[in-house]
Amino acid sequence: MNLDHVFVCGNPALDFAATLRARRSTRFEMFVTPDRLDAWYLESGIVDAVSPCGEADVERAKAVREAVYQLITARRLGEEYADEALEVLNGAARKPTAAPQLTPSGRWTEATPDEALATVARLAVEVLSGADVPLLKECGNPECTRVYIDRSRGMRRQWCGMESCGNKIKAAAYRARKKTAATR
Repeated sequence: MNLDHVFVCGNPALDFAATLRARRSTRFEMFVTPDRLDAWYLESGIVDAVSPCGEADVERAKAVREAVYQLITARRLGEEYADEALEVLNGAARKPTAAPQLTPSGRWTEATPDEALATVARLAVEVLSGADVPLLKECGNPECTRVYIDRSRGMRRQWCGMESCGNKIKAAAYRARKKTAATR
């Protein structure tokens, strides 16, 4: 399977919130078609199979994603939760999730789009109410708006991921130093 989505945040709910990228600038939407949402559910590992999503499923997923992002941001900044975001997240979390099944080859979870979204919503509830809250950090790349769980030694991680942001920032800083040294 070709992995098109990036999973660097330490929790699928945080990775789900990051599917609208560069929120402060160009805003790059990952869920442009229903099959992109299907792919995210599969690539994230929360389900092994999902029945095909439709446009309405994409709209529901985007609404939950935005609620999750708002709540994560509020939690990280120590602000009050917005009532509307709580309603959207809790409404999705109340729906049934897919039940994993044991098969001769191991665990298998097949879901409808609503069950997959409910799973994401419940993961968001867990991360926002659990022990990892103090570890939530936003990527140090000014263009990136991913929030990740910093489990690094000393909590000194600066980027959501080295491949996605860290290398870009380090390479840009290196080029800037070389340019400054050359002009001296």
